[in-house]
Amino acid sequence: MNFTPIGERVLVKREVEANKTASGIFIPDSAKEKPQRGVAIAISKEISEISVGDIVVFGKYGSVDLVLDGVEYAVLKKEDIIGVIKK
Repeated sequence: MNFTPIGERVLVKREVEANKTASGIFIPDSAKEKPQRGVAIAISKEISEISVGDIVVFGKYGSVDLVLDGVEYAVLKKEDIIGVIKK
């Protein structure tokens, strides 16, 4: 995959969704919500606060979904990222 975000944007691979609750109830695919955090895969040159591999937390409606090489990603503007969890 060769994707470079333009402007103040970040390419994020969403976390894997849980298939069941903590109490053991299985969640059907139709009831799942997309995770609101993921790993930064590619970052534009204009952003210095985030590094590749950081876990970012973002809002529910701020992303553009994109499929590259069969994998689903989210493209986010910098202002749609709520915070960063550094490793």
